[in-house]
Amino acid sequence: MKKNADPAWPDEVHALLQDADVRQVAIVPDAGHARLIQLCEKDKSMRVVRLTTEEEGVALLAGAWLGGEKGVLLMQSSGVGNCINMLTLPIACQFPLPMLVTMRGDHGEFNPAQIPMGNATQAVLEAMGVMVKRADSAADVPEMVSSTLRLAFNTYRPVALLIGQRVSGAKDFRKLTRSGPL
Repeated sequence: MKKNADPAWPDEVHALLQDADVRQVAIVPDAGHARLIQLCEKDKSMRVVRLTTEEEGVALLAGAWLGGEKGVLLMQSSGVGNCINMLTLPIACQFPLPMLVTMRGDHGEFNPAQIPMGNATQAVLEAMGVMVKRADSAADVPEMVSSTLRLAFNTYRPVALLIGQRVSGAKDFRKLTRSGPL
């Protein structure tokens, strides 16, 4: 995987989650969020919950909110498709759902199966009533995460930040398969 141009953004995002009093972090393990997940797992004030599928995170964070805790859902763009039906919950019940979504299928993607959802992620989320923001440089991520958290927690609505593949790095098929050039 290509190294991040600015590996500090996960540290800055973790600090923002702490400042926002986020206590629950719902995840399906993802290389794009790997450093942030590690920081959250080491943080004694946060509970990281590994999901079997992303839509479980929507329900988990609904329960967290009802129990008085803030949470965030970390996922990859391919997981957005798994959440579509469940996104009616935060919209109908008017509870905050900040989502940090690492993108696939939009920059140097090697896996053809990632292209359709990668290209449709923003439109699908917006069609469901989710406010969508995007960060395509590491320098923009902290400010956009801060904005996403404020929007979600102050307006009681789902807000997704799409973190472009240029930030997290495109996987290299040759390194994954040890095959020849593409």
